[in-house]
Amino acid sequence: MSTPQPHYPRIARFRTAADLRAHLTTLDAPIPLDEEVLSASSGSPLALPIAIGDRQAGNRWCIHPMEGWDATTDGLPTDTLLRRWRRFGESGAKLIWGGEAVAVVPEGRANPNQLCGPACGREGFATLLSTLREAHRQRHGNTDDLVVALQLTHSGRFSKPTVAGRRPRIAYHHPLLDSRHGIDPADASCLLSDDDVERLLKSYVAAARDAEAAGFNMVDLKACHGYLVHEFLSARRRPGRFGGDFAGRTRLLVTLIERVREACPQLLIGVRLSLFDTVPWHKVGDHGEPWPFQDSLPYDCGFGVDSSDPGRIDLEEPIRLLTMLRDLGVAAVNLTAGSPYTVPHISRPAAFPPSDGYPPPEDPLVGVWRQIDAARQAKAAVPGLIMVGSGYTYLQDYVVHAAQAAVRQGCIDMVGLGRMVLSYPELPADSLAGRPLVRGAICRTFSDCTTAPRHGLRSGCYPLDDYYKSLEPEAAEMKVIKQRA
Repeated sequence: MSTPQPHYPRIARFRTAADLRAHLTTLDAPIPLDEEVLSASSGSPLALPIAIGDRQAGNRWCIHPMEGWDATTDGLPTDTLLRRWRRFGESGAKLIWGGEAVAVVPEGRANPNQLCGPACGREGFATLLSTLREAHRQRHGNTDDLVVALQLTHSGRFSKPTVAGRRPRIAYHHPLLDSRHGIDPADASCLLSDDDVERLLKSYVAAARDAEAAGFNMVDLKACHGYLVHEFLSARRRPGRFGGDFAGRTRLLVTLIERVREACPQLLIGVRLSLFDTVPWHKVGDHGEPWPFQDSLPYDCGFGVDSSDPGRIDLEEPIRLLTMLRDLGVAAVNLTAGSPYTVPHISRPAAFPPSDGYPPPEDPLVGVWRQIDAARQAKAAVPGLIMVGSGYTYLQDYVVHAAQAAVRQGCIDMVGLGRMVLSYPELPADSLAGRPLVRGAICRTFSDCTTAPRHGLRSGCYPLDDYYKSLEPEAAEMKVIKQRA
């Protein structure tokens, strides 16, 4: 029997911030919302500069890194990819966090068309950076207060470096995810050995050196969304130096930080971190459910979860890690949650699921509050570490109201936008200039930007961006995929 799906009110139906606030009261999700949006000239807290290491970002807007998956099969930038970087530069945000996820080894790509560090090298990275900086200079004049990072990653169990199929490399065998992702629990060959980890460390350092030579201000050592470094944080089942207890599970990330700093002393280091997780979910019929986990209790495969009740958040270890990162000299952390592959409603609250997802099991506003509140707790617990917040795009017409309130109240230092800037890159600049938001450009979380690359298409906003609307046959194929889903 099919389970009736609840209908959650669309953000566009709320005519004022007060209307949305009243609805949030019914959800016990007190997302901070300022009544009036201020421009830079009228004292917006989003216009305040902020020190990031020894550099200064000119405002509190950040552009999140995204996996465009439209590089060449060799891992080099394409015109479509450079267009996205150009729009990031035009956005007016003064911290560009990564721009794009770059695999440090070919076998660590999540898609055959993901950017790849060894292919790009200094020259390819320089092309990315110059495209973005020149766009920012032309639109906004000054780039002295623009901080640009490059995100370095290995996709681990989500690796799919060739069209022919997946070649996952994992930290440990997961009792729920192995079967879901076609990994034989008896196959030891997909496990990264400690020697493999040492070789991977060298690849990260090589990519960081190229990023520094290309002129990037910072590298992000990606530790989120179920990718490899994040997976090591929950590797209690892994023997040896890089697993087991907290010191072992955090050793890969700590060693990465130490080695990159040693090799690139002028380069700032950031970490995008999934602050909490939960058990994997999947679609059952017409709704989503947690993957059956009762036989796996106590649940020892999560980071930031209660092992006795893995649907509950436990921030003890994440806050302990954030304290370590601060003391190691990490310049900033970008806080997110979960994995868009396994728990999209936790990671990217949306009204419409991607084609391989499930309908939202809760009002997505609850998911937004969950991330804002966890980041608020982390910020209070670890002073002195710059933190960027995520999950704001679902607020749509009220994203600036919430971003302004969160920064003003000290819940977070900076607010990041991901999906929103695919359809509306000018939102940060418009908000600071006091211009009204362009309603027809606001991301409505249709999830096409996720669905497209998972079907081998270029990643972008097909419903709202004229560039993607005009792409054929991709636009037509997207319509078919959505109808089928």
